[in-house]
Amino acid sequence: MNLKEIKIGNLIKIKVEENNIAIGRICNFFDLNANTINEMYNEKSIETELLLKWCKLLEYDFFRLHSQHLILYSPPKAINSNANQNSVLPRFRKNLYTKEIIDFILELIESETKSVKQVIEEYKIPKTTVYKWMNKYKNNLYENDNPAGL
Repeated sequence: MNLKEIKIGNLIKIKVEENNIAIGRICNFFDLNANTINEMYNEKSIETELLLKWCKLLEYDFFRLHSQHLILYSPPKAINSNANQNSVLPRFRKNLYTKEIIDFILELIESETKSVKQVIEEYKIPKTTVYKWMNKYKNNLYENDNPAGL
């Protein structure tokens, strides 16, 4: 999946088809007609309230796709004096990588689609982190392929 350019309407349509949800049920849930629903499938972005409803109906967190985009493609935060100011909003750590993201990065390296250096530069992942992943998950893959330890 390409997280660089998220076309949320298309992803919603795919999930609707996977879940075999009838258009009538969707229309009733949103209190909209079928044409409006079909138009949403072509949208690149959707208002957050509507997206939240889609998440509930399809039991899938579409917001996480955008979070993963931020992890992979946002520039690292510059150090400044405002960093330690108190805020009423929650603070999130940027360096939380999901297993899916780690697998994606390692697959790029293993398939030689990107070099380690390209991954580090393009996704702003620390070099030590990438090498730790390579060592940790390479060993796990070997153990899974060879359960007897031969």
